[in-house]
Amino acid sequence: MKSLAILTGMAMKPAMHVPSPPLPLSQRARGTVRGCASFLLMALSLCGTVQAVEHVSVGDGTAILYDAPSLKAKKLFVVNRYMPFEQVVSLDNWVKVRDHSGGLYWLEKRVLTNKKYVFALNPMVDVRKDPDEGAARLIQVRAQVALELLENTGTGWIKVRHKDGETGYVRSVEVWGE
Repeated sequence: MKSLAILTGMAMKPAMHVPSPPLPLSQRARGTVRGCASFLLMALSLCGTVQAVEHVSVGDGTAILYDAPSLKAKKLFVVNRYMPFEQVVSLDNWVKVRDHSGGLYWLEKRVLTNKKYVFALNPMVDVRKDPDEGAARLIQVRAQVALELLENTGTGWIKVRHKDGETGYVRSVEVWGE
């Protein structure tokens, strides 16, 4: 079977692609939005349920922060008692944690307590009698002073106890570790 070019005596030209006219901007944007929405739905379905951030606190003694989950790893810092951290992952006897500035460290699980603590972020934080800005100030604490977390009211205030026994409320935006 001979090709068409030989039969007709004409050289064949490759087929040219004629582009379709561009879509109006409103239709292009809709396609982009649909594509993004589809991608987000798919990503969320693959992620499963969203888990809440869990915070852990150092117990009554000091704790050593390591760069790996081993006593032979490099010792980076020593932290005071009651220091709160965000728990990233938990292995056998080790917990990977994140501090309030975003630094990642490992610490031994045995140094943690079941009690939850927060620490003051601002230079001075007021502990108030009631969860209200107008309530009487019971005490003031300096930055990085630890307070035991008693209850999250869900109203932007948390109930705390100072180590001296004073119980009151602080604004949740003024502390870290809840």
